Amino acid sequence: QVQLVESGGGLVQPGGSLRLSCAASGNIFSRNVMGWYRQAPGKEREFVATITSGGTTNDADSVKGRFTISSDNAKNTVYLQMNSLTPEDTAIYYCGAGPYGMSYWGKGTLVTVSS
Repeated sequence: QVQLVESGGGLVQPGGSLRLSCAASGNIFSRNVMGWYRQAPGKEREFVATITSGGTTNDADSVKGRFTISSDNAKNTVYLQMNSLTPEDTAIYYCGAGPYGMSYWGKGTLVTVSS
């Protein structure tokens, strides 16, 4: 089993920045891949970014150049640095983990981009 707890969401103005954190615990072999997905109101959950235990990252075209995923293995924590936020980034952001894809999910943290 893997437990994931997100933090760092909140209200930010357009053009602002936020850093999300995801603290992981449990079976380390079940979190070879960790990442972030988001779900905006009335829309399906969508991929944002992932990072493997080896440090390989992948991110969605919609966030390239603005969002950066990183990890601190010593702290068992994955981060999502979000810059140049727009209202279209408003969503609940979920942290996921799994041996290959997302098998485990956190409860999510709300990010609202509004003036």
